[in-house]
Amino acid sequence: MKTDAAANDTGLEDDPSDPGLPKAGLGPLAERVWRRLSSDIETGRFAVGQRLPSEIELAARFLVSRPVVRDALQRLREEGTIYSRRGSGSYVATAPRREQPSGVLSFAPVESIADVQRCYEFRLTIEPEAAAWAARRHDAERLRTIEAALEEMHAATLDHQHREDADFNFHLAIAEAANNHYYASSMQALKEHIGVGMKFHGQSLMGPGGHLEDVYGEHVGIWTAIRNRDPDRASRLMQLHLEGSRDRIFGGRTLDLSY
Repeated sequence: MKTDAAANDTGLEDDPSDPGLPKAGLGPLAERVWRRLSSDIETGRFAVGQRLPSEIELAARFLVSRPVVRDALQRLREEGTIYSRRGSGSYVATAPRREQPSGVLSFAPVESIADVQRCYEFRLTIEPEAAAWAARRHDAERLRTIEAALEEMHAATLDHQHREDADFNFHLAIAEAANNHYYASSMQALKEHIGVGMKFHGQSLMGPGGHLEDVYGEHVGIWTAIRNRDPDRASRLMQLHLEGSRDRIFGGRTLDLSY
């Protein structure tokens, strides 16, 4: 187990590019763990009623000491986000609802199939670059977050299912691994919009001649390029994946949006 000082050498020190201000009473490492756990609960990675990993497991995941984890968990308890059972561990009580400042990034809801195409066009301008930056900047903990989403997708693929939540978590984890909160904020603002496209894409993979396993392989390729710190390949594979997803929905014939 690494000490707090050693953890600072891993790139897990407080990051000014992360949104949000440190909470009073938390050190930089505990603040970072608190933010990551809050995000995992908010996005549904840890569902209401689910038991959190043990302090030892969380310390290993975040490369920090147990007292750091304990401070972060205490903050979550004070907020009412988690509760503890003696001898059993900590459980999710409710998803945190954070107040959003005026002017927070948001988009009009999807109203037509044309909006689905527009969403793909926008994603193609940001996600390949986010993948490239993730390949350059990821740390061990953020890479594990991508892997966790990939494992959920693998389990669903084995059951011949497509899980939109795991798919979105995979793409969001890559945006977060880029260590540029503009990418992650854009993905969060687009969550419902992306979900519509992912639902259509998942349906296209379930029919005759579906390519569910091939699409899982596309995700593995992106993750491998990020893990190997190959930004050019990560960007190109992300672009091909998004184009393929779009083309499966539209049958290779996109709409004319020039008027």
